[in-house]
Amino acid sequence: MDAPPVIDFIVPVYNEGANIGRALEEIDQRVPLAKRVLIVYDFDEDDTLPVVRSLQSRYPGLELVKNTLGRGVVHAIRAGIAATRAEVVVVTMADLSDDVAIVPRMVELIRDEGYDIVCGSRYMRGGQQIGGPRLKKVLSRTAGLSLHWLAGLPTHDATNAFRAYRRSVLVGIEIESRAGFAYSLEVTAKAYAAGRRITELPSTWRDRSAGQSRFRLRAWLPHYLKWYVYALTHPPGSRR
Repeated sequence: MDAPPVIDFIVPVYNEGANIGRALEEIDQRVPLAKRVLIVYDFDEDDTLPVVRSLQSRYPGLELVKNTLGRGVVHAIRAGIAATRAEVVVVTMADLSDDVAIVPRMVELIRDEGYDIVCGSRYMRGGQQIGGPRLKKVLSRTAGLSLHWLAGLPTHDATNAFRAYRRSVLVGIEIESRAGFAYSLEVTAKAYAAGRRITELPSTWRDRSAGQSRFRLRAWLPHYLKWYVYALTHPPGSRR
């Protein structure tokens, strides 16, 4: 029997045909560990699918997962989680924005040093954000730094979706979010309240070079605010 993968990547997509080939090449070259890459899509006409199918013979462990839970990124993430089986689960985007070179160190921190969540951090020393809307950057930086200093959250970048999770911890947390990427703040805040071990690594985020972002600040901001308040009001040990 084949050895189980060390990592399951969850990569939600929405018409990322222009980016997915280079994204898969980066993951293959920069993460030399046994892995699966789960490409989670909403609809059969997504232009990512034919590109992925053409590359499956090149990248063992590359799989397509159809999201049947409801359209949108949070449902795609939930569908991806349901398909995982590796010890470590990494959520990353197909737009080449995330610094996947730090994933092997993320895995070490979980497997060898006992952490449950490792956050890619743009706002700690050594991290940076290149490009992207200025308002989005200001809001995410303000949220991350204030939660770190006021609530003690062990990351300076609470809203970044680029995370590595111990799978057993991730599947044990109910995701209540129903819009956008607020689930990543939700999961981190709930894990912190439950006393789980969380750390961060400096990460460089780059704005996409092709395709269209699906980030909707105005629509998603109330969802982020809900979990921002939760993180402020639920210290470690407050949630079993």
